[in-house]
Amino acid sequence: MTIDWKRFRNIIESHRTFLVTSHIRPDCDALGSALGMALVLEALGKQVRVVTGDPVPPNLSFIDPNQRIEHLGGDVTLDQLSELEVMMVLDTSAWAQLGPMGDVLRADRQVKMVLDHHVSEDDLGAEYFKNTTAEATGRLVAEAANELGVPLTAEIATPLFAAQATDTGWYRFKSTTGDALRVAGSLVDAGAVPQEIYSDIYEQDTVGRLRLRGLVLARTETDLDGRMAHTFIRLSDFEQAGAVPSDTEDLINLTLAIKGVQFAVILVEQDAGNFKLSFRSRCGVDCSQLAQQFGGGGHRAAAGAGIEGPFEDAQPKVLAAVRDAMQAAV
Repeated sequence: MTIDWKRFRNIIESHRTFLVTSHIRPDCDALGSALGMALVLEALGKQVRVVTGDPVPPNLSFIDPNQRIEHLGGDVTLDQLSELEVMMVLDTSAWAQLGPMGDVLRADRQVKMVLDHHVSEDDLGAEYFKNTTAEATGRLVAEAANELGVPLTAEIATPLFAAQATDTGWYRFKSTTGDALRVAGSLVDAGAVPQEIYSDIYEQDTVGRLRLRGLVLARTETDLDGRMAHTFIRLSDFEQAGAVPSDTEDLINLTLAIKGVQFAVILVEQDAGNFKLSFRSRCGVDCSQLAQQFGGGGHRAAAGAGIEGPFEDAQPKVLAAVRDAMQAAV
């Protein structure tokens, strides 16, 4: 899918103030692309606020050293955002993933635009700028900088490299193309330092996160002759391990290290009777289609959704859906 960069540029050039946001439970692509886009816009003389529905997770605070990213309901109120001319949503096209920022989008006071690489989408009442073949929204922001004539700097390149590197599994996923590596090279040339970014992301674990990882691995089970792996996290696990919800990021990928596993799913309890679902596929099962059954979406190889109800009901329902999808894909 080709983005209409001329139209994108026209919107940017014809407005002065911008609100940049992304999805709740933000990861590096959400935070990095939002912050990178804000810096690109500011290089053009625009006034920008970056506001998200959830605060920046402690383990990802490195990505925003100047604490630019504000939290709706914490640092800022809904009324404070009403005068901004353009609302730009990055790295999601789903109402459910916007959380409280969805109320801002529904206010219908701004020009609305979406820059995203996910396949699934809701009608957000916005103008879409999507490339579903792109490996990360951070890559699209780097392209936007080029289209807008903004030279990459180390400050811009660092969050964008973090966004792209994490969404490609540090350039080991199938989405890592030659173009992806060329973009990565341009970000490094501009001042991003891969070894420092890697250390900031993967070598700053707390004891609580390590203990939570142990719980997740200890209760991992396989099914369908070892082709499917599944595990879960309950609310009580956070207290037991001394962990926080953001410590669950990427834990599902650990189960893919099991020999023969082609599909993995994890249920993470957000609050009583409310579970976040994460799917990962290395087979013919399309994660985004499976996630849509539970009101979510994402990519073919990775997607997320949610389910409500007692764990004893939710887990069997999710696992049954996965089994059906895997058996149909054989």
